Amino acid sequence: MIEKAMAIIVGSILLGLGINVFLVPYELLDGGMIGISLIIKYIWNVKIGLTIILLSIPLYVIAWIYYRPYFYNSLHGMLLSSFMIDVLSPLRGSLKLPILFSSIIGGVLVGAGIGLMLRHETSTGGTDLLAQFISKLTNYNVGILIFIIDGIVILCGSWIVGLDIFLYSVVVVTVVGVVTTLFTSINKKEGGIFTL
Repeated sequence: MIEKAMAIIVGSILLGLGINVFLVPYELLDGGMIGISLIIKYIWNVKIGLTIILLSIPLYVIAWIYYRPYFYNSLHGMLLSSFMIDVLSPLRGSLKLPILFSSIIGGVLVGAGIGLMLRHETSTGGTDLLAQFISKLTNYNVGILIFIIDGIVILCGSWIVGLDIFLYSVVVVTVVGVVTTLFTSINKKEGGIFTL
């Protein structure tokens, strides 16, 4: 339980840093619920974390009714990560790097945050829950559905941020996917040694 709580705290901090320090200054996008919330932030300048919580309410109502274990496993991760994203927002503009480096480092931090939480059987919730529901109805692979949803999100966002930022956002989504996969494919061995 302590290990899970630490994973949520550290993962939420990594997410908050990745989004605020590296993505938002260049109006870069990510996929999923974070990406939708970033688009809304860029249009209406509202808080990203609060938007994630509000947009997640319908999905959590569905989870409560149909898939309660997911509700319990991801609610605290979603709430704390959303809180950290908003708490760390004053760090925006604190570090100025070229956009490519920001895309890569932001993707690594967001992917590490998500991957760390998934590794400890919790998550930030969001569109992966939607993908699980669609998968149950259609028998499509959940990973492919998440990739499609992420693609739709950044394609929609491209109309707001433009082609150049869209291309760097593709870098972000790719790096997030690779890092998340690395974190979730690491096996824990005795003595705390991690191997792929």
